[in-house]
Amino acid sequence: MSTDVRVPNLPESVADATVLTWHKSPGDVVQRDDNLLDLETDKVVLEVPAPVDGILSQVLAETGAVVNAQDLLAIIEAADSAAVASPAASAKTASTDAKAPPAAATTEKDSDSSGDNPVLTPSIRKLVKELGVDPSKIQGTGKNGRILKSDVMAYLDTQEDDDDSDIRAAAPAATASLPVSGARPESRVPMTRLRARIAERLVEAQQTAAILTTFNEVNLQAVMDLRARHQESFVKAHDIKLGFMPFFIKATIEALKKFPAVNASIDGNDIIYHGYFDIGIAVGSPRGLVVPILRDADQSSFAALEKQIKLFGQKAADGTLTYDELSGGTFTISNGGVYGSMLSTPILNPPQSGILGMHAIQQRPVAENGQVVIRPMMYLALSYDHRIIDGREAVQFLVAIKQGLEDPARLLLDL
Repeated sequence: MSTDVRVPNLPESVADATVLTWHKSPGDVVQRDDNLLDLETDKVVLEVPAPVDGILSQVLAETGAVVNAQDLLAIIEAADSAAVASPAASAKTASTDAKAPPAAATTEKDSDSSGDNPVLTPSIRKLVKELGVDPSKIQGTGKNGRILKSDVMAYLDTQEDDDDSDIRAAAPAATASLPVSGARPESRVPMTRLRARIAERLVEAQQTAAILTTFNEVNLQAVMDLRARHQESFVKAHDIKLGFMPFFIKATIEALKKFPAVNASIDGNDIIYHGYFDIGIAVGSPRGLVVPILRDADQSSFAALEKQIKLFGQKAADGTLTYDELSGGTFTISNGGVYGSMLSTPILNPPQSGILGMHAIQQRPVAENGQVVIRPMMYLALSYDHRIIDGREAVQFLVAIKQGLEDPARLLLDL
């Protein structure tokens, strides 16, 4: 008896997917829910589990193939019939029978969750494969011992020089494909689906929106004092540190309430004013920039925002963000300051009409009450769609954010 393995139903906004990696080969024994392959879409990587126990008899979509929902990917045969039909499976079964019971052999070889083989997300599985690292030697610090990208990097850092050179000699794919001779080597690799989608959306934004950017600077001394004063009690109460992002989110939401056009979007000849605040937070991931959405952020507390942001960061690193978490959004905040950026002009995330760019905090001399003092200053940038947002509104919107951050009490008093 055979069972078809098909592409799962894709979200409405996704037309197709690309076969990224096969984790099983024809003739391999598989158990129900074993990850057979990864499918890459323009937002996330999807795992395709085995629907039944058996032997993978045929692979019908090779790596790199573009597939649609319900396309046939592979065929799994029941173990008894497949052993006869597949020479590779027969040889494997014979070898297994000679050494150990089939169930034990299957568990040792193919189960990612048993023995010394930890459960790996698609992005981490790809990373350790490229680096030639044995994941069983890495101590995972994620939930239930899951290995994170930071764990892989920390493991590499602890290796002796000879071991480290061997690991790096295994090389990421792009490096390994470089010509070994010649003074001007080149390497051609296809764009990932995510990178291609990012490129498409950025070009779309520049071609369809009238993008302008206005700048201001904010004194974060009050925010830093407030964090220092309440950090210890905040950690005790909520088991998480209080960072800067919740202040920016709250200040942004108060500004959006005053200037609803910045929270709106254009649909044809109509302007859609959103009566809710779904804030996108730009996050770097091993596959590229992603923007998970904080739904109804105005209804979340500082602690809830911090926990959700931390969770998004972990899921972005693991490659486990879902479509729902990446879809929608009425306004975006991008923090280039974590990478050291001093000033930038962020590009809109269509169909949104505004995006706030945060930058690095620098101790700079400023004038206060006729005196020069040193304060923690940050440049802010607001890029906006001039088709529906006037320059006056954009400037006042950014000033409202500045006022909320320089006097955080305003965020509590709705001022």
